[in-house]
Amino acid sequence: MFMSLRLYNTLTRSKIDFVPIDPAQVRLYACGPTVYDRAHIGNARPIIVFDMLFRVLIHHFGADRVRYVRNITDVDDKINARAAERGISIRDLTDGTAADFGRDTSELGTLPPTLEPRATDHIPEMQALIERLIARGHAYEAEGHVLFHVPSMSGYGGLSHRSLDEMEAGARVEVAPYKKDAMDFVLWKPSPGDLPGWDSPWGRGRPGWHIECSAMSWKHLGEVFDIHAGGIDLIFPHHENEIAQTCCAFGNPVMANVWMHNGFLQVEGEKMSKSLGNFVTIADVLKDWPGDVVRLAMLGTHYRQPINWTLKNLQEAEKALASWFDAAGQGAESRPAPAVMAALCDDLNTPQMITEIHQLRSQSARKALAGTLDFLGFRPKLFEHWREATAPEPSMSIEEIEDLLEQRLAARGARDFAEADRIRNLLAERGIVVKDSPQGSTWEVAR
Repeated sequence: MFMSLRLYNTLTRSKIDFVPIDPAQVRLYACGPTVYDRAHIGNARPIIVFDMLFRVLIHHFGADRVRYVRNITDVDDKINARAAERGISIRDLTDGTAADFGRDTSELGTLPPTLEPRATDHIPEMQALIERLIARGHAYEAEGHVLFHVPSMSGYGGLSHRSLDEMEAGARVEVAPYKKDAMDFVLWKPSPGDLPGWDSPWGRGRPGWHIECSAMSWKHLGEVFDIHAGGIDLIFPHHENEIAQTCCAFGNPVMANVWMHNGFLQVEGEKMSKSLGNFVTIADVLKDWPGDVVRLAMLGTHYRQPINWTLKNLQEAEKALASWFDAAGQGAESRPAPAVMAALCDDLNTPQMITEIHQLRSQSARKALAGTLDFLGFRPKLFEHWREATAPEPSMSIEEIEDLLEQRLAARGARDFAEADRIRNLLAERGIVVKDSPQGSTWEVAR
């Protein structure tokens, strides 16, 4: 039975039934990394969340009918500063950091997007958009800069639901004498010879951040597309400015029909920052935990809610995965159980999804559980390899453990269950966990 997909739309502040513009080509855009440094664990949240959305869309419409574009920003002032600080070329920095990002996200079990365009490959599209905005009276040139004139758009602020006065009060706007209005933002700015730059009708320069996403989404998804996704911190000014640029350039009322935003991430109850010493990269976490554990820990909180990233969450995710993989069958088709899909179709309700997976385990629905885990991107072989590689040393010799298990087996055969329980408890006291199954008994060291 086909389930309707309901998504929360930031633009309307309501949950809606998702209806694509063209079911033969569902189009999704998500803001990707600015490649000046290793991605931190907060960056992993939208990567994992919108990977789940991508999987749900594929399930609904077919893999060949979903186009997922996630950009790479490789021209930015932070990139210029970091390359200078490290004494390497900008290209070496962005290529290396983009490769690191690809490895990190792959380890998290995410599918690669359909396209991963780089900003520097879309300078002509950016310049074309800027020319359209100037021609339509929404942008102007001033002292080598081109700026978007915010008061020229009557609906500016529609995504963040704030007035111009509220946005100006809360924004860190550059006060420059060449601006017509304090809220006007840069589309193009001059570049000196030691920084990246491209020839343009306004002189040698480089693009502003916001125009990059407008250009890449237009090139690969069209003037209006289905879903635009990103972190809640991007609503203003980045996404608000994307909408202004794209809508004013083409004269459309919307840029994307649905806007989705994930909540903030804190580490052990505090905002992540280098000054607090709790700035954690994805690579740091993956040194101690497999990607599947990180993935499940991230999905334990609904994507629109703030998440508290804790060691306890990782430990609980590991235990859950171990129990799921232990109960799952082998070789099942990669298909989610209906109850799991129903949870995901309710605005990616991953906490409910996890509850439904626990139900599958308790019902001993082995093939359904295996198919569900595979669909969700969890990888039992990689997880088991990690557990074996990181298993603590037993407090007893293997010979002693095996001898006690033989005694326990004999006691169970003689229906002396009190003795069998005594041996199990003895092993447990020494940190050895016994697992019984129809195939026999196995053991592992408690973690």
